[in-house]
Amino acid sequence: MSVSYIPDKTKFLLWGKSAGRCQYEGCNKILWQDLVTRAKFSTAYIAHIIADKEGGPRGDKILSERLKADISNLMLLCDTHHRLIDKEDVAGHPVERLQEMKKKSEARIQTQTSLGENKQSHILHYVANVGKLNANITWKQSYTAMSPNKYPAEDTAIDLSLKNSSFQDKEPKFWEIERENLQRQFAAKVQSRLTTDIQHLSVFAIAPQPLLMELGRLLSDISAIDVFQHQKEPEDNWVWQDQGKSIAFKIIPPDNIFTSVAFNISLSGDIDNQRILSVLGKNTSIWTLTIDGSYNDFLKTKSQLSMFRETFRKLLNKIKHTHGQNSLLNIFPAAPVSIAVEIGRVWMPKADLPLRIYDQNSAQDGFIHAFDIDSSQKLL
Repeated sequence: MSVSYIPDKTKFLLWGKSAGRCQYEGCNKILWQDLVTRAKFSTAYIAHIIADKEGGPRGDKILSERLKADISNLMLLCDTHHRLIDKEDVAGHPVERLQEMKKKSEARIQTQTSLGENKQSHILHYVANVGKLNANITWKQSYTAMSPNKYPAEDTAIDLSLKNSSFQDKEPKFWEIERENLQRQFAAKVQSRLTTDIQHLSVFAIAPQPLLMELGRLLSDISAIDVFQHQKEPEDNWVWQDQGKSIAFKIIPPDNIFTSVAFNISLSGDIDNQRILSVLGKNTSIWTLTIDGSYNDFLKTKSQLSMFRETFRKLLNKIKHTHGQNSLLNIFPAAPVSIAVEIGRVWMPKADLPLRIYDQNSAQDGFIHAFDIDSSQKLL
């Protein structure tokens, strides 16, 4: 506990450098509000790295007196971590460790607060039941994935999810209910704000692929958007990597041209063409977009996603040119979530063929028709 006088100017400077948050590594607790009652008052302690008295924690015969009011020797801490470093575990908190905590905390705050307003982005979450999986995305995960290129425009995410839904994708009503909810939520929470305060969106979504494509259609290719991909390796997060393996998207054209046309998207897994023919019949032209060694965690960088967009755009044009503008394109997808969203964004209602979207359903042992996307469906 400090017993020396610290000038107000130094206190204000410390509060500014810490942004009013606990500087203990991994804490970041706000110190100007009670988290239970939301009452606003200071819950902070100003702690000395080198104690202001020789006999205090980490005290020094010379430096204690010299640094007792020096900003470089002060940390802003919550009650828990103030007690931890000064009473409960003094030995575990040597001077060098606390100095490093302070340095990293203040560097992080400096980086975040130096960003201009054009770095603001609204976080968008969308989650729907995938089989028996009830997924979740947290605001903290999104914030971590955005930083330091963007920072949240609000302290909560725009959530388009249908809360506590008990419907499963094996039920026929699932697609109608989830799609209707997504459209209504998007109109109320996003579309109405795109011309006012929303300048950029950071999109995080986990849902069956037809619904991800519908989300992409609603977002369209107009708005400034970053779509993120859930990463399982090397650690479980949503952070795009700076570098990844080189990926070559391969296009396999059909052997024969029929009136019925399908698009086999085998990226996160391989879809056997026989499974598609069992749904559409043998007189079906199948175009395939794939990669060598397709697996569900191959997409690591934003540049790989951008490459997919370019490849997919060109392929949509080629399919339309080959089969004519009156054709219906049947989509059978096995793709990462961000690619499924981008499929909906890349598709252009006035230029591209209408899409009939299928979803792999293990409960029904095959692909089922989810819904269609065509030019009659306006952006809300």
